[in-house]
Amino acid sequence: MTEVLFYHLTQSTFQQALPALLEKCLERDWKVTVQVEDAAQRDALNDHLWTYRDDSFLPHAAAATDSGSKGSPPPPPPPEQQPIWITTTTENPNQSNVRFSVGTSVPAATGDYQRMIYMFDGADPDAVAAARERWKIEKQAGHELTYWQQDEEGRWRRAA
Repeated sequence: MTEVLFYHLTQSTFQQALPALLEKCLERDWKVTVQVEDAAQRDALNDHLWTYRDDSFLPHAAAATDSGSKGSPPPPPPPEQQPIWITTTTENPNQSNVRFSVGTSVPAATGDYQRMIYMFDGADPDAVAAARERWKIEKQAGHELTYWQQDEEGRWRRAA
């Protein structure tokens, strides 16, 4: 049975909150896939994870966007070698056991993962509606659900 967690962002963006959660996953030797809504989010997160802290970075890769065009970076190493893979699709090329779904993005199958994490912005009505719909779907599927919300200081508090 997949453990399904919902993270309701109220004080920070997903880019601010996600690195700490990814660090915890890597401490547990879990491989992770992060599914975002579009290529712009993917590319911004890709850049952010290299520089989010002066003393650290999170090893990761994302699908190359314009490989082969002049001035573009080389393609990343094979996905299966990546501890964190950032995508806009439902793929799981690094055989991760944890999946983050950001905003309105939806995975293909929750049951393929040990842990499924939905992160959504409480100020985005579409993301809130998508999270509510996913809650119903995951509950009907019989998964163990937990709901976390940020307090005024941005710390996570379990609400359900």
